[in-house]
Amino acid sequence: MAGKYNGFEIRKHFSKPSLGEPFSLPTEVANKLAKAIYALSIPNLAGMSNEHSPLLTYGLFSVLGDPSGSGSGSGSGSVSGQQGMGTANSGNPTSSPRSLNTFFGVIVPTVLSMFSIVLFLRTGFVVGHAGLFQSLIMLGVAYVIISLTILSICAISTNGAVQGGGAYFMISRSLGPEFGGSIGLMFYLANVCACGVYILGLVEAILDIFGQDPGSSVAEGVRVLPQGYWYGVLYSSVVLLVCLLVCLVGAQIYSRASFLILLVVTVSLLSIYISPLALGPRDFTISHQGGTANSTRVYNTSYTGFNRTTLRNNLGPGYSLDYSTNMVMTFATRVCCHVQRLHWDHGWGQHVWRTEESHSTCDRVLLIQDYGFFRRINVWPPFVIIGVYCTSLSAAMSSLIGASRILHALSLDQLFGLPLAPATITSSSGNPWVSVLYTWALVQCVVFAGQLNSITSLVTVFYLLAYAAVDLACLALEWASAPNFRPTFQFFSWHSCLLGITGCVVMMFVINPVYSSASIALLLLLLLFIHYRAPTSSWGYISQALIFHQVRKYLLMLDVRKEHVKFWRPQVLLMVSNPRSSCQLITFVNQLKKGGLFVLGHVQLGDLDTLPSDPIQPQYNFWLSLVDKLGVKAFVDLTLSSSVRQGTQHLLRITGLGGMKPNTLVLGFYDNCVPEDYFLQDPAFCEDVSGRNGGGG
Repeated sequence: MAGKYNGFEIRKHFSKPSLGEPFSLPTEVANKLAKAIYALSIPNLAGMSNEHSPLLTYGLFSVLGDPSGSGSGSGSGSVSGQQGMGTANSGNPTSSPRSLNTFFGVIVPTVLSMFSIVLFLRTGFVVGHAGLFQSLIMLGVAYVIISLTILSICAISTNGAVQGGGAYFMISRSLGPEFGGSIGLMFYLANVCACGVYILGLVEAILDIFGQDPGSSVAEGVRVLPQGYWYGVLYSSVVLLVCLLVCLVGAQIYSRASFLILLVVTVSLLSIYISPLALGPRDFTISHQGGTANSTRVYNTSYTGFNRTTLRNNLGPGYSLDYSTNMVMTFATRVCCHVQRLHWDHGWGQHVWRTEESHSTCDRVLLIQDYGFFRRINVWPPFVIIGVYCTSLSAAMSSLIGASRILHALSLDQLFGLPLAPATITSSSGNPWVSVLYTWALVQCVVFAGQLNSITSLVTVFYLLAYAAVDLACLALEWASAPNFRPTFQFFSWHSCLLGITGCVVMMFVINPVYSSASIALLLLLLLFIHYRAPTSSWGYISQALIFHQVRKYLLMLDVRKEHVKFWRPQVLLMVSNPRSSCQLITFVNQLKKGGLFVLGHVQLGDLDTLPSDPIQPQYNFWLSLVDKLGVKAFVDLTLSSSVRQGTQHLLRITGLGGMKPNTLVLGFYDNCVPEDYFLQDPAFCEDVSGRNGGGG
C-alpha cells in the first residue's frame, strides 16, 4: 500500500541509493510522510501567489503522478491553475480546462479586433487630411510603439505563467498591487470604452445604409430608421444587449463562430483590394446636413481608379480649418490597440496597402466627406457592409468578454474591496457572469456619448497608458536583475523598454493633453487608494529588488581604504539588554548618530547545540516592530552566545557590511535602580497593550 494525503502519494517501496535494494515503509509512516510533504510544500506554494506558482504547482504534481495539478483533495490547501491570481486572503479559484487552442482562442479574435470599425470607417478620413506621406509616418510610429511593447510582453510572458487578466496580471505581479491595480482598472476602462466605440461605429454604419436622409422624416426604400441622438442611443443599446446575451451564454460560442466571421471579413477585404482593378472611373454626389436644421451640404466628388494625378494630389496634407491632428494619431494608434493581445505583428502590409490604394484611386473630397467610401467603390457593395457589421459586432463582443475577465481578475485579488466582491461569482462553467453584467452597465453609460469621434481619443490614451505600464514592468524587472527573471525570449533590453515608455507617454500628450493629464491624475489617485486600502499581498514588491540592486552597487563602491578623518561619523552599535527599559537610550543614541550607522545589538545567553531550534530568529520581527514604533533609523542584529562579552565581540566583528561597520560601542550605564517599563509610559505602546488585553477579554 501507499501513503496518501490530499492527492499526495508516497509509495511504500523505496530503493537505497547505495545498495539498490528495495525496502518497505509501514503504511502509517508512509501516510505521515505524505502529510508532512503536503504541509511543507502546499502552504508555501499557496503563500507565494506569484506568476510562477502555476508552473511550480504543475511540476510538483507531475512528480507526484497528477499532471493536471488539481490534486484529489478538496481542502483549502489545494492548488489550481489559477493560484497565481489570488492573494493570501483570496480563495483558490478552480481553473476550468482550456477548450480553445491558440488559433481559435487568440489569433482569430485578435485579427478581428485589428480589422475593426476604425479601419473601415476612418481610413479615408485620415488619409484625406494627412496625405500619403504623413499617413505612412503615423502608421510607422504606431507600429514602432506597439512592437517595443510586444517585446516587453514576450519577455514577461515567457518568464512564468500568465493567468486571466492579461496585461493586468503582468503589471500587478511585477510592480506590486498598487501600480498593478490602478493600471488594471484603467486597462479595464479602456476595454469598456473600446466596446462602446465598436458599438457606436456599428450603429453609424447601420444608419449610413438604413437611416433616413438628413432633415427628412419620410422613409424611402431601405432608409427606414429614424435618426437622432436618442435613436442612436436606442440602437446602440439593442446591439449591446445582443452582445450581452452572447457573453452570458459563454465565450466559447463566440470563439467558435469567430472563425466564420473571420472568413467573411477576409472576403470583404479581398473585395476591397480587387475592386480598383475591376471598376472604372465614376462620379458621386455626397450630401450632409448643414449647420441649420433645413440646410444640406452637397459635395461632388469622383473615383478615378489608379491614377497618377490623383496620387500626386493626395501626397501632401490637406487639413481643413475645423480639423485637429488628434484624430489622425488616434487612428494610427487605434490600428495597433489589439495587436498587443497576440504579440503578433503581421498586419502592416494590409494597412499600408489600403492607405496606398485610397490615395491612388479616390478624390480627396470623397475620402474626407464619406466615411463609408469603400462601399461606393466596391464591385459588390454588400461585401463591405457585411464586413463592417461582422467585424464591429465581433470586436464589441471581444472587448466585452476581455473587459469582464479583467474585472474578474481584479475582484479575485480583492484590491477594491466590497464594490467588486460580487464580480468573483462565476457560473458552473467558469463564466464570470456578474463581471459581464458590471461591464455591460458601464458600456451602456459609454454609448450615451452618442458619437464615435468623442471617445476614441480617451480609449487610445487608456491603451497607451497600459502599454507604458507593461514596458515599465519589464524595465523594472530588467534593472532589478532579479534571479527569477529569466525569460526564454531574449530579444529585448532595457533600451527597448525605455523607448516604449517614452513613445507611449509622448503620443498620449500628442493625441490629447487634457485626457492624458486626467488619466495620469486618476492613476495616482487609484494608486494611493489601493496603497492604503488593499490587503497585504504576497506577490513581492519590485521596489525591494530595485533597492537591493542599488544598495549592493553603492556598497561595493564604498571603499574603506578611502576613509578620512574629515568625513568621520559615528557608526554606533548599541547593546540593549531589555528594550522595555532602554527606549529612551535608543532614542538618545539615534540623535547622536548624525547620519551614521546605528545598530541595535542584543545577546541572548545559550548554546545552540543544546537547543532544538534557533531562539533568535523569531525575535527579529519584534525588534523591527520596536524600531518602527520608536521611529528611529536603526538596524537590528541579534546573536546567541555563552556570555555577553563574547556575544558583543561577535557583533562588533560581524555586524555591518563593507564600509558600513560599527566603530563605536555604546553600553547602558549599570545601576541598582529598578528598571522602568517604558512601554507602560508611552501612549503608543499603552494603546497596543490595552487593545490586546481588551481583545483577549
